[in-house]
Amino acid sequence: MFDLASGEFAYLRDDIAIPVEPFFGTMGVCAAGAQEQAIMPPGRFGGNMDTRQLVAGTTLYLPVEVEGALFSCGDAHAAQGDGEVCVTGIEAPMHGELRFTFQKGRRIPAPQYQTAGPLMPRVDAGGWYGTTGVGPDLYGAAQDAVRAMIDHLAEEYELSREDAYVLSSLCVDLRISEVVDAGQYVVSALLPLEVFGSRSG
Repeated sequence: MFDLASGEFAYLRDDIAIPVEPFFGTMGVCAAGAQEQAIMPPGRFGGNMDTRQLVAGTTLYLPVEVEGALFSCGDAHAAQGDGEVCVTGIEAPMHGELRFTFQKGRRIPAPQYQTAGPLMPRVDAGGWYGTTGVGPDLYGAAQDAVRAMIDHLAEEYELSREDAYVLSSLCVDLRISEVVDAGQYVVSALLPLEVFGSRSG
């Protein structure tokens, strides 16, 4: 359970401050031909994208496939790392105000977005610690990178493996570092060191 009263940070521990960056985990329109359309898994229509860059100020573009688009959103998160590696961010109630524009004649194959500024403004001032996974399968490499990060957090910061896993889901970002080398892929798990310090006040 996280206390979100400050609106600035959620604390995993007194010395681990996770920046609160609210966004909707699910945003999408109705898929063409759908009678019923689950939001999971996501598709070209959007859905459960869990893309943490879709914060206030970001413009999301969705391909409209039915009259009226039938947009919906939900699954609000207060914080989450890229990858949401243990299946959840900090789930939180949220009120949002959205503005819609229809771009007649534009065609896109899947959701696209444009941010209003840097991707990680609250943690970019500090360094990062990265672990990697290397192998012929991107998902397997991502799992290996996260397992190595859990080991690092448990050893370096004396976190339980469970808390290290939760922290990885809340602020560690997965990146595809390399896909061009003879079928061996590199996935990096990046930990922002700015989250470590003492709670003020």
